[in-house]
Amino acid sequence: MYNINSLFIARQSRSQYQIERSLRFNSADSAYLNRTPASAGNRKTMTFSFWVKRSLISSTQQSIFSAGTSSDNYIAWDSTNDYIQINLRNGGSASNVFLITTPVFRDVSAWYHIVLAIDTTQATAADRVKLYVNGVQITAFGTTNYPTQNNDLNSFGNNVIQYIGQTGVGGFNYYLNGYLTEFHHIDGQALTPSSFGETDTITGVWKPKRYAGTYGTNGFFLKFADNSGTTAATLGKDSSGNGNNWTPNNFSVTAGAGNDSMIDSCTSYADGGNGRGNYCTLNPLDIGTTNMSLSNGNLDFTKSGVNFGPSRGTLGVTTGKWYFEMTANNTPIKQVGVSNDFNIRASSGDVSVSSTGGIGAAWDSRGFLYQTGTSPAYAYTFTTNDVVMVAFNAASGAIWFGKNGTWNTGDPAAGTSPAFTASSYSVLFPFVNGEGGGSGTCNFGQRAFAYTPPSGFLALNTQNLPEPTIKKGSSYMDTLLFTGDGASSRSISGLNFSPDFVWLKRRNQANDHSQYDIVRGATKLLQSSQTGAEQTLSNGLTAFNSNGFDVGTYENTSAVTYVAWCWDESATPGFDIVTYTGNGTNRTIAHSLGVAPSMIIFKNRNVGTTDWAVYFKSLVESNSAYYVALNTINAVQTVPSPWNGTLATSSVFSVGTWDSVNGNGNGMVAYLWSEVAGFSKFGSYTGNGSSDGPFVFCGFRPRWLMIKVTSIGGNSWVMLDSAREPTNDDSQLYLTANTNDAEYDSPAVNGYPHFFSNGFKLRGTSNGVNGSGYTYIFAAYAESPFKYALAR
Repeated sequence: MYNINSLFIARQSRSQYQIERSLRFNSADSAYLNRTPASAGNRKTMTFSFWVKRSLISSTQQSIFSAGTSSDNYIAWDSTNDYIQINLRNGGSASNVFLITTPVFRDVSAWYHIVLAIDTTQATAADRVKLYVNGVQITAFGTTNYPTQNNDLNSFGNNVIQYIGQTGVGGFNYYLNGYLTEFHHIDGQALTPSSFGETDTITGVWKPKRYAGTYGTNGFFLKFADNSGTTAATLGKDSSGNGNNWTPNNFSVTAGAGNDSMIDSCTSYADGGNGRGNYCTLNPLDIGTTNMSLSNGNLDFTKSGVNFGPSRGTLGVTTGKWYFEMTANNTPIKQVGVSNDFNIRASSGDVSVSSTGGIGAAWDSRGFLYQTGTSPAYAYTFTTNDVVMVAFNAASGAIWFGKNGTWNTGDPAAGTSPAFTASSYSVLFPFVNGEGGGSGTCNFGQRAFAYTPPSGFLALNTQNLPEPTIKKGSSYMDTLLFTGDGASSRSISGLNFSPDFVWLKRRNQANDHSQYDIVRGATKLLQSSQTGAEQTLSNGLTAFNSNGFDVGTYENTSAVTYVAWCWDESATPGFDIVTYTGNGTNRTIAHSLGVAPSMIIFKNRNVGTTDWAVYFKSLVESNSAYYVALNTINAVQTVPSPWNGTLATSSVFSVGTWDSVNGNGNGMVAYLWSEVAGFSKFGSYTGNGSSDGPFVFCGFRPRWLMIKVTSIGGNSWVMLDSAREPTNDDSQLYLTANTNDAEYDSPAVNGYPHFFSNGFKLRGTSNGVNGSGYTYIFAAYAESPFKYALAR
């Protein structure tokens, strides 16, 4: 067996706290730990802190921690809606202590930190039970029944049987599916998350830190770090010093696919380190059909039925050399390979890798090498218990396949004779496929590989991702919320940069969007929801400051709520503002991005009847006459040669004779955005009209998102951000760039996107964001790159 630790680059800053291992829980194995304290502890005051990475969502209830046998004391995921439930009822009384969150927690690609602090001695009911996720207190609950003051909890803190990973109620069990690490129980103290974590100064992301306090009589600390056996002295070992060991049930540490001791963890820092990192798994939010099922921490897959249904990994890469393995579990057909960001939700059929725009290659157990648009016979097959090796170079597109230690063609380490070389892709993912019961087990490096990876090829985890140029999105783009107070002059602050472009909108009142930039001058107003010319407004935005901006009464109306989306102009975040005078003839205009822009928004400043013309690279690549108007509900449109038949380059963009982009003698402004890995993404997807809509990989946790359907008219530009929607729930607040409408609160059925650690997911049937077969473009900006992001 190959020791995976040799894959890591040892760059650790020893001041960083590193987590060694996690323990995988799988309901099919009935895996759990249990312990019965010798005596009762403090039944009024206690704290639980743990890190969890989910696997199975929207299924049966999944218990994380429980006590007793009457289903009345537990911390669990809700059975269908993925809420967190805190159940402290006595004797099963439905009217007693029961909390259910309004936010939902469906992210399976990264880790959550959860802290539950209980103190029934508090005079204020809401202070008796406090729940925190990733360092932030949850205050939105659909159900809130708090304990009575000084109440002794029925089972928590009592000397009754306790469980981690199941409820323990006869006939129900409610097993956990996912990974756990750093499980603390503090007996007799109600603590805050700051005892167990802190905000990283470089990335702005919540991270674990070493707990330095005491545990109390029945307190414990489970690291799951010792995998030398499956006894209480190893997997269930208490590291608090109390000796409160737990008994593991139905876990395995035997080398191979059944090993439940993983090096998947929540530590991955800006300065590197030999911490284990967040590993790639298969993504249940990103599979081709409902007949593809995932299990065992989303490393096992089984496809029932005749048609194929691919499943993609949680981690896509644009550079570097990568290695993973898939063990064939049976003889029915299965595929394993590498593909680009094609619309996996719309994919089916044999050549899934090339369906709906897929670019890449897959090796089929029948002996086919599926490539883009072809499926030639391959001189190699694999069958039950064979280990398929996959190596790929995300920079060159070269893909190699091997079996049981031998490469079928070429030498990945030398870069020679790949099985296939992909081209014209933006990101590459590992993926698997199957038909008629075909199943396999993936290994992306969270346990020891069966065979030594080629020299220079790494495991797919966040620790091995390259350092992003922008480690904290709010350093260059951010959202501010404020409520107007009617003052004639007011400073709005809170940014980590001096903004050069501010896009303002009233939220609770109909009024046009406002765009201001530092190049035209602070008092110069444009409005994307109409075609009007530029105005000079003395009481609008009046100045740009080092950490915000000043406003007058027009942008500070009393009791009106506002959102301000702010950008810094420089090559680093890929944003440029260019003003010029139109001449009505074909021409090129210089910009300072240093790379080709992905999106340009134009406005004629002098003529009040011209559209806000949007150049979107992927549209123009398909038709050089395409544009979209920011101020309308129209689909993609054409005019004669708006971009002079030429794509923008790293130094210039081209315009034709059209008044919206080059009106003769008119003042023009162009806002240019280029894509920056881990910070911004400009792409497209195809809707499927389903509550299980496409998952769109961005490579970061979004802060801001704008979507427009381009294949049909009649739908607005949708704008969302995580400042107005800090948690996912089943309704979403959004604004429309082309209207003056107040903020909408969309019901769940419309499916406005939820944000996740690595992208966003459509969850409904609205034509505005997920109509069946319709094409959408989007622009997204990051809160945190996936290398550091926690689950949302």
